[in-house]
Amino acid sequence: MCVGIPMQVVEAGIGHARCRSGAEILTIDTSLVGDVAPGTWLMTFLGAAREVMSPEAAQRSLAALAALEAVMRGEPADLDAAFADLIGREPQLPDHLRPIPELEA
Repeated sequence: MCVGIPMQVVEAGIGHARCRSGAEILTIDTSLVGDVAPGTWLMTFLGAAREVMSPEAAQRSLAALAALEAVMRGEPADLDAAFADLIGREPQLPDHLRPIPELEA
């Protein structure tokens, strides 16, 4: 399973950026998201940025990852708070995975 990691751009280049996640700084491929500026948040997978994120979305993702890490260490975690956006709603497929009504007939 691949887990996306929110990272913040600290230095931008052409097709790549130096990004921070905690104390770690990595070079991330930005080919799929285009030009980015320092301070921008990116959702990264396996060394490549897949999405530009708002600071709020990045913080929600970081909180969810921290809760999962706590559970994996056997520590208590408030999963309801970490995954508040998922509580009380039915899971939905993203638009690009939903069937096209006119092709279902």
